[in-house]
Amino acid sequence: MVALGLQATHLAATQHLPIRRQRALRCGIAEPSGVPAPLGQKTKYNDGLFEKAFMGLFARKMEKFAAAPKAGTVPKKGVFDYDYESFVEVSKRVTQGRSRLQQQQVVRQVLLSMLPPGAPDQFRKLFPPTQWAAEFNAVLTVPFFNWLVGPSEVVEVEINGVKQKSGVHIKKCRYLENSGCVGMCVNMCKIPTQDFFTNEFGLPLTMIPNFEDMSCEMVYGQVPPAFEDDPASKQPCFAEICSMANSSSSVCPKLQA
Repeated sequence: MVALGLQATHLAATQHLPIRRQRALRCGIAEPSGVPAPLGQKTKYNDGLFEKAFMGLFARKMEKFAAAPKAGTVPKKGVFDYDYESFVEVSKRVTQGRSRLQQQQVVRQVLLSMLPPGAPDQFRKLFPPTQWAAEFNAVLTVPFFNWLVGPSEVVEVEINGVKQKSGVHIKKCRYLENSGCVGMCVNMCKIPTQDFFTNEFGLPLTMIPNFEDMSCEMVYGQVPPAFEDDPASKQPCFAEICSMANSSSSVCPKLQA
């Protein structure tokens, strides 16, 4: 769920603000330890103004594709009325009644709608598939997607025998720990984000979620495997934390549909 337009919007909106004000507007972990909460617990965050705006913007875009909310509830309309939990709740409703491929297509449409006309072509011109482009996008990912995935850092990876700093290690994915759903991780984040960068932007990207500790590796410059060859496609449900889990299946049902 990544869009270059969000990076540009965030940068343009904050670059003229005083440093103290910029820091106040950015989200951060609210845990006393300063690190993500242990597995099984949801990490507490302090979300800034722009982070809340992104949540609301994404949620309102996805709301167009989401199933109706439960009877007796009223969907939130204002951009700043959404928090992270309601953003994830909209994501869950998008998955209802849709196949794996249909879910991924919705995310693609949402991402395209966030970009100005011609953005993919411009991205291809600015960032051809080189080591520099891969490393530069890894650097951009850390500050601009903290709100979506939580704390991350640039790490060294090896691609075709060449070591480069085009990897991003997400310490504990906020989206995965809040949804608690393997299928949502794969269908609403991993696969569409990989496809978007690889096919729309022309810069290969592979995302490698670790379902043992909810961390994730993003590797810019690495071509993603086919779905059938991806270990994530064979992952079982989080039986104890996912409200949509099927404990009788060896693979998350949302990865099979």
